Amino acid sequence: MMLRVLFLLALFPLYAVCAPLPAPDQGPALRIQGSNTIGAALGPALVKGLMEHQGLQAVRIEPAQGANEQRVTGKTRLGKTVSIEVAAHGSSTGFMALKKATADLAASSRPIKDSELVDLDPLGDLKSPDAEQVIAIDGLAIILNPRNPLNALNTEQLAQIFNGEISTWEALGGVGGPIHLYARDDQSGTYDTFKELVLRLRGKPLAAGAKRFESGEQLSDAVSQDPQGIGFIGLPYVRQAKAVAIVDGDSQPMLPLNSLIATEDYPLSRRLFFYLPPSGRNPWAKALVDFTQSSKGQAIVAANGFIAQQVQAIAVEPRASMPEDYQAIARDAQRLTVNFRFEEGSASLDNKARQDLQRVVAYLKSHNKLDKQVTLVGFGDVKNDPQRAALLSKLRAMAVRRELVKNGVILRDIRGFGAQMPVAANTADEGRIKNRRVEVWVY
Repeated sequence: MMLRVLFLLALFPLYAVCAPLPAPDQGPALRIQGSNTIGAALGPALVKGLMEHQGLQAVRIEPAQGANEQRVTGKTRLGKTVSIEVAAHGSSTGFMALKKATADLAASSRPIKDSELVDLDPLGDLKSPDAEQVIAIDGLAIILNPRNPLNALNTEQLAQIFNGEISTWEALGGVGGPIHLYARDDQSGTYDTFKELVLRLRGKPLAAGAKRFESGEQLSDAVSQDPQGIGFIGLPYVRQAKAVAIVDGDSQPMLPLNSLIATEDYPLSRRLFFYLPPSGRNPWAKALVDFTQSSKGQAIVAANGFIAQQVQAIAVEPRASMPEDYQAIARDAQRLTVNFRFEEGSASLDNKARQDLQRVVAYLKSHNKLDKQVTLVGFGDVKNDPQRAALLSKLRAMAVRRELVKNGVILRDIRGFGAQMPVAANTADEGRIKNRRVEVWVY
């Protein structure tokens, strides 16, 4: 209900009556700690948007005391100053700050770890739907110097490159001599994501000689000025560097395109999170989460170079590598920019899928597609029996169907394609989870 209200407020601001949030007598109204990827620009921009939505005046973003720390200030109509602090020192620091009660909201560019979940249990279940909020989708771009002729790398090669096993461009069929590695620092959620998606899966540590950066912008600029450089970076920070296409397992080579990142098909896509402790009593924290999920908040996400979660329909070009029945769907329908995924080892929709469900229903209602205009297409990971894989993929699609039917959607068709068209390697849990997905197609 709150999402619907905020959506209406964003569409009809002239008629919105926004209950003002309390302005504290002293200290900041809200303290956000965590991811540099979020905190560098997106977090302050969302805070500024919330303050303006609240009717505060003269809202501005300014540097705070420490490096990578900012303060957003505004004035109430009575002239009282309200400030919100955003500290961006890495995702891990956000969870540590929640434990120390030095932050009200954690910003993270990776999911909370099991150890952090246990550590923060006194604050409530941070994996509950209200606590774990996916605010945007980001893609980790692998960047090269613009003059480097390589156009694609697979995730196995990436692990060997950043481990130092592959140490020259010639070993990759290129030119340029020794490879120079650029990486984010240990506190960075970007580094955590790269480590999880690329290095840890293959049991490889980062090479000791890699140059480390706290700032994504500085890393990108360094690679763009080094003909022998390679680095990994959040999508908004490609800047003057060159992004290469990535292959994972049997997937097609994929560039970090908006549509492929929105559906999380791109191998190095990731979710950006706010974590709101259930025990928290700060109304500004809840208001910021709700504002971020509104259409106005998601527009700010897009304006800052990340992928918003607003649902769109896109045309998909049929390819010979696709199953014939899938090609037929692609010729006649458009795909929505969302994939429904599931909790690990479960048929239950994950927290993002629960939010996406309402976005899809809103899209279908606004485009008059509730009655037999939707086909669900399920996929899965490899099983010993292909027929079992096909059945399980269709059952996942039926799980999504049940939720859509509750919201008045009458399906046109449900299809299961088993383990065909993988978007990730099936050799690890992370890849299998990505392959267990349900696409939405509209006619």
